[in-house]
Amino acid sequence: MFRHQGKNRTFKHNLRLASNLSLIAGIVNSVGVLAIGTLTTNVTGHFAYFSEEFITGRYSNAVPYILYILFFFLGAFVSNSFIEIAAIRKKKYLHTTPMFLELFLLVFVGFWNYWNFKNTADTNQIAYLLLFAMGLQNALVTKISQSTVRTTHLTGLFTDLGIEISQFIFYRNHPNTPKLKKNIFLKLSIVFFFFTGCISGTLLFYQIGLKTLLLAAILIAIVLTMDNLIFYYNFTLRKLRRKTPVK
Repeated sequence: MFRHQGKNRTFKHNLRLASNLSLIAGIVNSVGVLAIGTLTTNVTGHFAYFSEEFITGRYSNAVPYILYILFFFLGAFVSNSFIEIAAIRKKKYLHTTPMFLELFLLVFVGFWNYWNFKNTADTNQIAYLLLFAMGLQNALVTKISQSTVRTTHLTGLFTDLGIEISQFIFYRNHPNTPKLKKNIFLKLSIVFFFFTGCISGTLLFYQIGLKTLLLAAILIAIVLTMDNLIFYYNFTLRKLRRKTPVK
């Protein structure tokens, strides 16, 4: 689901990508809100908070909101930079570095209370790291799926879903209806798994706190492992078929 690009990508690849990574984003979303009271999977709301603090003259309070936006942007920038470097060097695994970096950040924040930082009350640091991690993921998913899949926020998704369901009602006999059905199913899957991640993340947070992020990190490790196993299984199968003589 990570390796296939362009015409080689299928609906099944995008569905696997969407369901797995939206589940992870849902967990991060719930942990960010419950642990530090901050949105950590998107930056839309932070523009409004920044504007309020800036207009009322509380400039020092406005700075973190700009940094929230900047760290999400930097995550996306770094993610795509790694992908472009890997593409230039003709590496097969374009997704490896961004995904491992995201995994590392989630583990790091998951053990935040064990690092004995001098100013552990400053929750902005947690927000910066989680927003950077979600910027990494969002850029990776967008790049691989050619903007078909988004996993870290649902605003644009619900807009597209509303349009496509309306089109399905009015144009049921249209030649593009099968493709439209797939698009609707893909988006509903993202919504379902994002909410599942939020619910499971909330339940776990009340039990183990920030260590809930370790579940998201474990899921990334499982996704990467399964993707490798599926790839090598299919590769081996194709190789064996070529060697088998046709009767």
